[in-house]
Order: sequence, then C-alpha cells, then structure tokens
Amino acid sequence: MTRRIPILSGSRITVLNAPDDALVLRPDSQPQAVGDVGAAVREALRFPLSGPPLEALIEHAARATLVVELPELPLPGAPGDPRQTALEATIAELERLGLPSQRQTILVAGGLSRRAGQRELETLLAPTAARGFRGTVAVHDAEDPELVQIGNAGQTSLRVNRLLVETDLVITVTAAETVLHGGPGALVRSASTEVLRSAGAYSLLETAASSGWQIGRALESSIAEHTPVIGASLSLNPPRLTGRFHDYPYDEGALVQLAGSPLRRLSLLPSGLRRHVLQGLGRELTAAAAFAGPPSVAHVEALLRSIARRSVRVEEPLDAIVIGMPWKHHHQPRERLNPITAAAVALGLALRLWRDAFPVREGGTAIVLHRLTRHFASGTQDPYRSLFNVLRASRAPLELAVAERAAGIDTQALAAYRAGSACHPLLPYVDWESCRAALDRLGSVVVAGCRDHTAARTLGFVPTHGVGPALEMAHGVAGGAARIGLLLGPPYFPLEVGAAT
Repeated sequence: MTRRIPILSGSRITVLNAPDDALVLRPDSQPQAVGDVGAAVREALRFPLSGPPLEALIEHAARATLVVELPELPLPGAPGDPRQTALEATIAELERLGLPSQRQTILVAGGLSRRAGQRELETLLAPTAARGFRGTVAVHDAEDPELVQIGNAGQTSLRVNRLLVETDLVITVTAAETVLHGGPGALVRSASTEVLRSAGAYSLLETAASSGWQIGRALESSIAEHTPVIGASLSLNPPRLTGRFHDYPYDEGALVQLAGSPLRRLSLLPSGLRRHVLQGLGRELTAAAAFAGPPSVAHVEALLRSIARRSVRVEEPLDAIVIGMPWKHHHQPRERLNPITAAAVALGLALRLWRDAFPVREGGTAIVLHRLTRHFASGTQDPYRSLFNVLRASRAPLELAVAERAAGIDTQALAAYRAGSACHPLLPYVDWESCRAALDRLGSVVVAGCRDHTAARTLGFVPTHGVGPALEMAHGVAGGAARIGLLLGPPYFPLEVGAAT
C-alpha cells in the first residue's frame, strides 16, 4: 500500500508515492496564538523573567538602540510578521516612559547577508508605525573600520557596532527560532566578520555544542558592562497557508486535497510564474508568547516554548529522510536557490533543527527534492559562484581554507557587500560549513529530480532523475526496507529524536 504525499520541490510540487510505513513528519495542527502581540510585549517588558524592568533601565537614559533582525526564519515567512508589532510596541513603550522616538535608533543586525536596502527596511514596521517613527535606522556593516572592541571570547576578539556601546540602553527585539537566530544572536549579527565566522552550531536547538551561543552570551555580558541590556523575544507558531489549503502540511486531509488539486500541475508553468504563484499564496504568522529579560534568558524561554509546541517526536534515528525544499533561500533579501544555498537549507537548516540526537542514523541517506541547477543571480550571488568554482577544483579543507582567506580580503567583493549589492564574500563559506555536521553523519546525499548532475557531483552529492530511484538507493543502503521519514517542509520544525536502540 502507498499514500500520495504532495511535497515541495523548489517551485514545483512533487506527489510522492510513499509506503504506508513511511513516517510523515509534521507538527501539531492546532497552534495557540496571542490575541494582542503588542500588549504581550509591553507586559513582558514591565515584568521580565529576571532583572529589572524596562522602566527601571530607562530612568537615566537619553538614547536607546533597538537591535532587530530581518525575518530570515521561519521559511517561508508571511507579510504580517508579529515582529513588526513587537518592535512597534517597544518603541511605544519607550515613548510612554519618556524617551521619544527621535532619540531611538533601530540597528538592523544583518550579519554577513546582503545589507538591507530601502525595500527591506520598509518591512521592519507596518506603514502607519513607520510614518510615526522619527528616530534613526542603521544597517550593520561587518566591515566597518569603526567597530568597537569590548572584550574577548577565547581567541575571538569581540568587535561590535558602535551603536551598541555609544548609547544608554540596548534592547533586542527578536523571535526565538534557533540558538543562532534571535536574542544574543542579534548581537552576534551586529559584530565583526571574525565574530560571525566563529559563531557556529552543531545543532540549531542545543546551546551546549554551539560556539555561536557562547559568543552571543559573551557579547551580552561585555555590552552589559557598558550599558544596560534587555531583550524581548517572541515564540512563533509555524507559518500557515490561508484559504483552501490552510491546513497543509499539518493535516492529512489537506495532503489528500492538495494531491488531487490542479495546483499540483504548477510544475507545468515557467519557473518565474511558478515562484510568483507560490509567493502569492496567502500565509499567516502568529506568536504564541512573548518574554523579556536579559536577551539570553528571554530567548531561551521563548525557544523552549517554541520547541515544545512545534516539535515532532522521532523515537529513533531514521535510515533515510526526504526533505522538501523551498523556492527561495533563507537569507534576506530572499533570492532563488543556487546549489550552495540549496545545500545550506537542506543540510544546514532542516537537518540541524534537532534535539538529543541527529535524525538520521550514521551512514544513512538524505534525499533532497530539488533540480539543483547552476543558477547564480548576476551580481548579488557572485560570492556563491566563486565558492562553487573552488569546489569544482577541490572540497579538501586545506584548499577551502586558502580560498576563504583570499575571499575575505577581496576588495572588490567587500566593496560590493558594503554597497549592499551582494552578500559578504564569506557568507557562502559559512553556508557550506553549516552543512558539515550533516555531511559528517550521512553516508550520502541524493538529489532527487536533479537536472544538473555536474552541479550535484561538485558538492559531493548523488544525482537521480526522480524520487523513485532515490528511495531505492536508500533501501539498498539500509540493507532492505529502510525506515524513511518525510520532512514536509518548508516550514521546517524541531525534531526531538530518541537514541537508537
């Protein structure tokens, strides 16, 4: 017996004939949303989990820096993001306490991503709130020569944006998605390239093995020695479709409906039109809770709440996992996937959202549903094209380290980053490194539906023309009937994995 399971493959919808014993991985379909996010944030700032409330911190403050991130996660997002309301509520609360918006600065912590332009900045606040804001908006520049050193974390020099120390109050306003996104992660993304390159994580949901979390905590402590720091963190529900397919991928009935819907013929349309249709599908994103306190404290509480509400339990590691893929990558501003960002989304994001154990057994198989063509947007993705050319020659760590050092001092690429016309030349190396934890565990990565076999082999992946051959390979590797999980993302969600018996 088989089931017809629709699953995203880039901008296409693949209907997978899955055996009945395949494990369909999806979170609870009944999220609980906060009715008034602004009120929840204001209440959290008045009664933080620990430390003094905002009212006590602002008593002698003449200016404040609000640190925010553009919403990279969850993927895909939604036009009405609760982080807009949270930021608006924080600005209003500061004004109520006597600090007008003219003396407030919003610092956009973008890390190594392409620096935000006017179009991205307009998404920080709803139009009405944006018109009423009279303060300053600054976009972080990781190559700014005026970054300030405030301490060290081991061998890493902690150099940060001047707005974090030349102020009377620092407030992070973020959502808790991973140990690297939100909370102290926003401070990391307001630091130098050295700090950003050192901020990794084996699992995106466990602090113990995350250098990024430890560096974020060190930054928080060092900044707190100069100025008071408080954070507001949201726990978000998974993004949901609205309209006819509003329960996809959370409800079995929605899977059956989509499998028989004309929308599955989306693959027959030109690629640009397919992405336009998918982007135009109605989506909503809601918050489940809001917390405040020291950024690390508020962030951990919000993240634990998010994991508890969104996670899927897997009793033991799988033999193979099938990963649905989005039509755009997870960096802001979002662009069409290239081979490296496709790998980073599948292996560095979807397969790092686990707790307790890696979701695939040692030597198991990951099946990535994507065509994986060599498409690099001209100009904006030139750094990715450069790394891809390096990988064509060698994937050896020594050669990659040499190429990374050269990329880090490429004056033309750095100038493009600072001008906002491309990402930082080191971001592709960070993306590729994010895949390392999965690559070290997996026996093979199979790209199902691949149309560019050379691109797949350049990354060390195995190309196949469809899902059927990929599943046959997984069964062969497992020595018979493989235990297969279907990750119906995006959106991706936490996997809590039991130890193998």
